Amino acid sequence: MDKIRVGVAPGLGTGPAEFTGLAELTEAAGVDSLWLSEVVYSPDVDPVIGMTHALARTERLKLGTGVAILPGRNPVLVAKQLVTLAGLAPKRVLPVFGLLPAQPAERGLFPVPEGRRAAVFDESLALLRLLLEQDDVSFDGEFFQVDGVTIGPRPAKRLDVWVGGAAPAALRRAGRLSDGWLGSFHTPEQSRAARLAIQEAAADAGREIESDHFGLSMVLALHGIPDRLQAVAQRRNPGRSAAELVPTSRAEARRMIEQHIEAGLTKFVVRPGYSGDYRKFLDEFVREIVPLQN
Repeated sequence: MDKIRVGVAPGLGTGPAEFTGLAELTEAAGVDSLWLSEVVYSPDVDPVIGMTHALARTERLKLGTGVAILPGRNPVLVAKQLVTLAGLAPKRVLPVFGLLPAQPAERGLFPVPEGRRAAVFDESLALLRLLLEQDDVSFDGEFFQVDGVTIGPRPAKRLDVWVGGAAPAALRRAGRLSDGWLGSFHTPEQSRAARLAIQEAAADAGREIESDHFGLSMVLALHGIPDRLQAVAQRRNPGRSAAELVPTSRAEARRMIEQHIEAGLTKFVVRPGYSGDYRKFLDEFVREIVPLQN
């Protein structure tokens, strides 16, 4: 049986002052993982720096990026960051990468040649995986070239690299180049269709993605769905009501997760749609959501 796991993310707008001590609380509560998004124009902590801080202050808690942007970064430097973190905290680093920032205003912070973002992502992901899997890597691509590069000791267990995305091209990329997929703002039916499309693309590429490497990130909006979150949901999944995508109670979140489990997903991230009493959120999360794990 595939392992069902549910992690958490800090509330939207959780800055460095509020983030301090949050990882210890999460680990003490027995939660599986903590996930950090890349939102630059906000108080939120940088995901790589936040992961480093949290990994150094905990012993068992897994840390993930949910999601970080890859195109616009040099994949060699990204690989070096990941192997360093994985060496310092073995089996606790969960990288997930995406094509575009959540906020359109941030796209210029991740520069790529005009109209080539998807091509850069594909090549970056291919080179990143080589560097995480092999020593003495040579690569002659359109955007990146390296010759006989070794970035240092690789972890004994190969780092899995997941991706996000919902467009058909993104799902094909996940099948061809990734180890797993973390979606967001999906209905259960859409999650099932995405999983099947990824598995089909993987089979076409002569690959197989493990059945428990499909997940979903969701926002829990206990105080109602604010206009900003509604706009994000509409942008990410046009034509669907935000109420179909964003639970407004813990019981509804549990029901949605159960439906996505039936659709073949096994990994989940729940983010409170507010910053504030994180301890209270954790207590209620452990009591009402964590029992979904097997």
